[in-house]
Amino acid sequence: MKMEQKSAAEVVATARDAFNKGFTKNVTHRMKYLKSFKKFLDENEDSIVQAIHEDLRKHREEVRFEISIAVNHLKYLMANLKEWVEPKRPPKRWTDLLDGVYIYNDPLGVVLVMGAWNMPVLTLIPVTGAIAAGNCVVIKPSHNCPAFANMLANVLPRYLDSMCYPVFLTGDIHQTTILLEQRFDYIYYTGSSSVGKIVHLAANKYLTPTTLEMGGKNPVYIDSSADLELTATRVMWGKCLNSGQACIAPDYVLCTKSVEKEFVMHARNALRKFYGDDPRCCPIVNNQHFKRLQRLMSGLNIVIGGRTNSLENYIEPTVATEVSPDDPIMQEEIFGPILPIVTVTCFKNAVKFINQREKPLALYIFTKDSSVKNYIIEHTSSGGVTVNDTLMHFMVESLPFGGVGLSGMGCYKGKSSFFTFVHKKSVLVKNFNGIIERINRLRYPPYSSQKSDVMGFLLKYRRGPSWIWLFYVGIFLAGFVVGFLVFNFFKLLDDMK
Repeated sequence: MKMEQKSAAEVVATARDAFNKGFTKNVTHRMKYLKSFKKFLDENEDSIVQAIHEDLRKHREEVRFEISIAVNHLKYLMANLKEWVEPKRPPKRWTDLLDGVYIYNDPLGVVLVMGAWNMPVLTLIPVTGAIAAGNCVVIKPSHNCPAFANMLANVLPRYLDSMCYPVFLTGDIHQTTILLEQRFDYIYYTGSSSVGKIVHLAANKYLTPTTLEMGGKNPVYIDSSADLELTATRVMWGKCLNSGQACIAPDYVLCTKSVEKEFVMHARNALRKFYGDDPRCCPIVNNQHFKRLQRLMSGLNIVIGGRTNSLENYIEPTVATEVSPDDPIMQEEIFGPILPIVTVTCFKNAVKFINQREKPLALYIFTKDSSVKNYIIEHTSSGGVTVNDTLMHFMVESLPFGGVGLSGMGCYKGKSSFFTFVHKKSVLVKNFNGIIERINRLRYPPYSSQKSDVMGFLLKYRRGPSWIWLFYVGIFLAGFVVGFLVFNFFKLLDDMK
């Protein structure tokens, strides 16, 4: 049963009121709703799988894979939350020895999280980070996944307070535009770079900080030292997951001509092991994207796959060789199950090729040569890197995930999911101690060169041990003195007997 939805302004106003009343700031409250979110994922796995299959015809196990990543991330947040929320004590200067110096992690307020259609469960991960950070969160699932969005809107309120964590459904771009006109304290967007620019422009109205998770042409470099059978298996898995409709999917391969020949052979075998003689991953999301991919395939030298079915928006996993950097398929993110191979003479030429283009969200390197690996990592810029595999850096809870340049800005996952959605508030607690006030007199009029010189000396940055170590040393020395006195006291008693 579909619930009646409030307007964008009403939803945001309700969330703002809930935040101002402090409903989400209490750490116990945050932990409670993180547990409830995990319960939602655990208890509604079948409903989530069914809804996403209805929207995308995605394989059940691929959806379960997404759910397991989200659950593991929730466990990571819950295990570390109490440590992260505690105010931090940075090092002190001489003039601050008797003062309190702290960094508080304040929630930002009302956060908008805009999800993507291709991995709808994974785009809930920043929602959990914003909850952990103590914010109210307006959740906007993609209108391209209506079944999943409606399921979320109807079921999630059973687990989370809908005043603090409302699900806002948008049926078209106009409604999304109205939502973006509201004032948020942070906007998190996952999707295409074209829409990301619109989101960023809308955020400028109130100077709202944003995280933009987009995509790009993610290169795969393969050299002759790699295990090419395993390499082909892992690359084709990464390319075929959700039919390549993932922001970190391998986009194209760079390798020498000799590596290309062997890679193609192993890629063909890998697809046969995955799918049998009729390779089928899930269909393309809609006819518009299907036709775009057909245009990109036109004129390619296809050596694996290439079959399409316009009635089902289906494209067979496809590999193409003899691809030129000027071909249409190399001018935009593919976002489909097509893998072009561009030949280069060596890894340094591959680095040059990568650096002549926009910075990718992900970079994949297949080699056993550590000098090659280190050179590529150090001489390229990308959102993240996986060596000798694809996609897997996203699965590590402790690694931040984000883009750079046109592939995005900001990051999330693990610790970054929490700190993305907080403001680090500096707090200095002074007192009325007489010693401190004698130092303070140096800053008061009447001014003099002598006062300025002494104050400059006291305020000068000095690299050295943190004052906390001096505190520990003091405790140790005090303990030593007490132990010495106690020892001698008992020794004196023995002498008196």
